[in-house]
Amino acid sequence: MGDLGEQLLWLFLLAIPIACVAWTVTHEEIFREPREYCVKRSQHAEKILERKFFYLFTCEYCFSHYVTAFFLIITQFTLLMEGWRGYFVSFFALVFVANFYMSLFAYLRQSLKVERIEANLKDNEWHEVKEEVQTKK
Repeated sequence: MGDLGEQLLWLFLLAIPIACVAWTVTHEEIFREPREYCVKRSQHAEKILERKFFYLFTCEYCFSHYVTAFFLIITQFTLLMEGWRGYFVSFFALVFVANFYMSLFAYLRQSLKVERIEANLKDNEWHEVKEEVQTKK
């Protein structure tokens, strides 16, 4: 276990791949078909455990817990304390930071989408005005 500064650096850096994996599986086109299958199973499976299991692959927050557990097994990262208590603290800290990153990414992505739509609308308006001017000549 390193000093607090090193631990915080690990926390903020390790949360990046956790957020990337969780976001990619739950939102991106590459996993669309398996995700759609999971959505159907999470809504229509007869057993509640089956519905909850498949729901995990459709919710970035839920899935980030499992991705975090995987990364903790690989890295053995602990935060503030040694042993199981350090894993416990690091688990929830990583989930929190990863979900903050995903929320920030979602906000930025939505903002860019709105800007793109606004630009397209202005471009269409410009072409309409240009056509009107040309037809009046």
